[in-house]
Amino acid sequence: MFVSGNVISLLVFLSPIPTFIRIIRNRSTQHFESLPYICTLLSASLWTYYGLIKPGSFIVVPVNGFGVLTEIVYITIFLVYAPPARRLKTIALVVVMNLLLLAAAILVTHFMMGPSLRIDTVGILCAGLAIAMYGSPLAAMHRVVTTRSAEFLPLLVSLALFTNGGVWSLYSLLAGDYFIGIPNGIGFIFGAAQLALYAIYRSPEEEAPQTEHLLATPTDPEHQA
Repeated sequence: MFVSGNVISLLVFLSPIPTFIRIIRNRSTQHFESLPYICTLLSASLWTYYGLIKPGSFIVVPVNGFGVLTEIVYITIFLVYAPPARRLKTIALVVVMNLLLLAAAILVTHFMMGPSLRIDTVGILCAGLAIAMYGSPLAAMHRVVTTRSAEFLPLLVSLALFTNGGVWSLYSLLAGDYFIGIPNGIGFIFGAAQLALYAIYRSPEEEAPQTEHLLATPTDPEHQA
């Protein structure tokens, strides 16, 4: 199960590849935004830290370490092809979220907290980011209901989040780690709701357009754990 969970999480991290192939081919970021990848990088970094400081949780380190590398690649590609204004905005967000906030979280918890409080604090931060990631498709779900069309609901992303949430929820029950279990349980429910909406409103004539990566993720396993 641990192996399958890591494999699924790896697929979640790799799911934006079609988006970035499109960016490279068009030599433009078009309407895509960098924030989902910046948030995922922060989440994967914190989950990696969590796996290192909590005994028995090293299983979340390799997959989230891989997530850190993939998100860095995505953001680098985005910076190469983004127009100047969007490039400056992306750099500012990276500095604030992936350097200052991440450094502050690690330094404060490492030097100002005991082991138990440190684990709980980092776990809460990771769970909050994972819940935000799993909740990111809510706008798309609302759009599906109001338009009665699943055209803008990415099936593969929904399926990946559903499966990822289910596997890591099961792991959390076995390991007794509720910081992993709560966000992934929510992700499992959201994923099931998305798949149900897709089944209800799918039209065989519709061709789903290229959509932007919605993780914000997991992995955390989450994406994550």
